[in-house]
Amino acid sequence: MRKIFLGMALLGLCYVMVRAQEKSSFSQVTKSFISVDSPAVALEHVRVIDGTGAAAAADQTIVIENGRIREIGKSGSVSVPSGARILDLTGRSVIPGLVGMHDHLFYPAASGQTPVPGAPALYGEMGFSFPRLYLAGGVTSLRTTGSLETYTDLALKKLIDMGKIPGPKMHITGPYLEGAGSFTPQLHELSGPEDAVKLVNYWIDEGVTSFKAYMHITHAELSAAIKAAHARGIKVTGHLCSVGFTEAADLGMDDLEHGIVVDQEFNPSKQPDVCPPSANDHPSVEKVDVESEPVQSMIKKLVQHHVALTSTLVIFETFAPEQPPVQDRILQALSLPSRTDYLSVRSKVVGGKGSGGELLKKEMQFEHDFVKAGGVLLSGEDPTGYGGVLAGFGDQRQTELLVEAGFTPLEAIHIATQNGAEFLGEGARIGTLKAGKQADLVVINGDPSEKIADIENVEFVFKDGVGYDSAKLIQSVQGAVGLH
Repeated sequence: MRKIFLGMALLGLCYVMVRAQEKSSFSQVTKSFISVDSPAVALEHVRVIDGTGAAAAADQTIVIENGRIREIGKSGSVSVPSGARILDLTGRSVIPGLVGMHDHLFYPAASGQTPVPGAPALYGEMGFSFPRLYLAGGVTSLRTTGSLETYTDLALKKLIDMGKIPGPKMHITGPYLEGAGSFTPQLHELSGPEDAVKLVNYWIDEGVTSFKAYMHITHAELSAAIKAAHARGIKVTGHLCSVGFTEAADLGMDDLEHGIVVDQEFNPSKQPDVCPPSANDHPSVEKVDVESEPVQSMIKKLVQHHVALTSTLVIFETFAPEQPPVQDRILQALSLPSRTDYLSVRSKVVGGKGSGGELLKKEMQFEHDFVKAGGVLLSGEDPTGYGGVLAGFGDQRQTELLVEAGFTPLEAIHIATQNGAEFLGEGARIGTLKAGKQADLVVINGDPSEKIADIENVEFVFKDGVGYDSAKLIQSVQGAVGLH
């Protein structure tokens, strides 16, 4: 018996030592954003939205101990450890940390004026501002879903994991698997299937955990890349054009980005292995009937082959003539040149006669039908286009748009949390609020289970039981987005 107690004491001592090392590893910069860091914390009188889709539970207490959720129960009935830091959070809700499944670390490069015709599309790495904004917005885990500076992404992940800079847990996607015809010179163009296999194996060795196929990849290149990735336990997603969704499902694709708006298989001018020149104008998609037999058959194929779909409604919204007013928090975070670029292009879109609004509605319908058929929908933001979709803020707006697409607020939160966690293979650790799981959670002023827009009212974001001040993180990057 003494040996058992001695063993337990040693384990406890080891944990205390590890915990002390973790605390000391936080840089002074990271510490400046930490508001709650105690071995035990009790979040009392909160509304718990657990991420499973279950109804919210009122007046709950969440006990966090040693970076994990120890217990959740009715306030007054839960045992709070002696010496725990107690926070009375009456009027607040707690949700699992968001899991961003299309959350790049890059953003359109600024020119400070309307883009010059003929200038190449370029994107800058937001290694300073985006990790902070993602975390501030409640994103505790993300997948980069396409990398332009893969070594930079891997290095940023390491710095975050070491506590040197604040940010979410990051799953790094390798360089784009793109064929000939890329729209930006920042992408490597594959020379064939052998090149695809070489790229996949090289970057897995470097530490990436997923890949994203892109618009001009050929059937043979995609097939080779999927086989090479799967042989090493790595998943492949794709923003496809030259290869249709149905074709990709047959090849073993794990996930597809964006949805029906980018799929060209119903375009009558589509040729094998070729992305139609008209793809970005979406003329064929405008004529597609989501309820038609061909589209519904494609949906069934995706579901049968267990292909997930990543929703990025928020980036499509930026091309719709009818948009909500620009939020001050977005303008304040943007650098002056980026703000000028964004507002210049936005002024031409808003109130215009483009088809972006109809395409957005069609995509919403497609995603709702996909889930109704049994498909797994993921959620991400895609901070690209002409700007305006910012780290963290975009993930929040994306969740709101899922509700506009017909999902209940509880369903939208489930899509944005548990679904992503399970796809990443992290479901046993994150994605829902449950005793034993890592304490990755978001404290929100309001009730997003009733009013999804309250998801923007983030006060604290806990990652592994350490609480970060959202407002301080946001304030620290004012005027930085677009620069660094």
